[in-house]
Amino acid sequence: MAAVLGLQCIRCDARYPADHYAHDCSACRPVARSNLTVVYDESLRRHRSKPTSGSGNGLWRYGDLLPVAEIDGVSLGEGGSRLHRLSHSAERVGIRNLFAKDETRNPTWSFKDRLACMAVSAAKKAGAKVIVSSSSGNAGAAAAAYAAKAGMPCVVFTFKGTAGPMLTQMRGYGAKVVAVEEKPDRWRFMEHTVREFGWFPTSPFFGPVVGSNPFGIEGYKTLAYEVVEQLGWQVPDWCILPVCYGDALLGMWRGFEDMMAFGWTDKMPRMVAAEVYGSVGEALSNGTDTPPDMPKAFDTVAVSIGATQGTYQALDIVRRSKGVAVKVGNDDMMRWQQILASSEGLYVEPASAAGLVAVEQLASTGRLAAADTVVSLLTASGLKDPAATAKLQGELLTVPSDFDKAAGILRASGIFPSDR
Repeated sequence: MAAVLGLQCIRCDARYPADHYAHDCSACRPVARSNLTVVYDESLRRHRSKPTSGSGNGLWRYGDLLPVAEIDGVSLGEGGSRLHRLSHSAERVGIRNLFAKDETRNPTWSFKDRLACMAVSAAKKAGAKVIVSSSSGNAGAAAAAYAAKAGMPCVVFTFKGTAGPMLTQMRGYGAKVVAVEEKPDRWRFMEHTVREFGWFPTSPFFGPVVGSNPFGIEGYKTLAYEVVEQLGWQVPDWCILPVCYGDALLGMWRGFEDMMAFGWTDKMPRMVAAEVYGSVGEALSNGTDTPPDMPKAFDTVAVSIGATQGTYQALDIVRRSKGVAVKVGNDDMMRWQQILASSEGLYVEPASAAGLVAVEQLASTGRLAAADTVVSLLTASGLKDPAATAKLQGELLTVPSDFDKAAGILRASGIFPSDR
């Protein structure tokens, strides 16, 4: 465990005590609402040895760099996800070294397990009584699972229209799930529980959103550590992430910064935000500090990244890394969901496919070079929202019991060879 000194604003560096996790930066609020990050004793970022084969597996392989000790951690075996080389997709987009970090294999099938692990661990250590989350699916499911493991009650505020399987998953873990009429209402109810009841928030709970719990975001640092170790201690040129509020963008960036300080690496990657409505991209274009609330021109299939307004933390990391924000649409996300499943054997939710849409766009314009090493984050399993896929598949082919009649249908459909 790393020694925590407190929290710090990512915009102005103002310091706050460690129990300030349920607030934004009051100094920045009049200009741009900003999230806080964990501050450690300066000894954390001194030169250190790389982990060895005996250092453990998964997220806790890097436990000495996290704000909670493994012995106090609430764990379900998160982290250590596979880094796939996307050989067929690489040929399609003209990028030779294209990889996907497959977070679908985490305990609740999404990258949110890294955040929930750290947040719930911090909550339990602090003596919190109830975990509360506002979520369209993945974050709520992860919070519910880790709360269950910790023996803590969990309440999730969601909204009408959230994918049914994810609601079932949350409730399966024992969470009390409440759907509100309008999306912003969930923050109003959740903020009341935090301020009045002292419940521990793992996700955003007031607007405009600044990001998730700072202790939870530290779990995402391990994504960067793992990617670099899996690439033979080489930093990718680009990291592409589907982005809603930019928690993983910030967490990964902090992980890359750590490794530079440790002497493990000698460069930083460029970060890409694949977003639906273009809020971060608009702020980049205008040179502002506050991503605007964009018009909702269409209903997205990627509900988990469907925010119309981005965050300062997402904008800051893209800007500091000399990265870019890319708008992605429904048709392209569903097309890449199908490509990944049919050519790479990876069935992901539509939001996960947003990263590959961004890769394709950036490669087509020459922004990504053929020799670049590119890593795209696959955030969650396609089984989180199978209805989106099913809508495009058409009717299931059904055949009668009579073999000859069935064979004729199968030949006509191209499944059986036509010359037999």
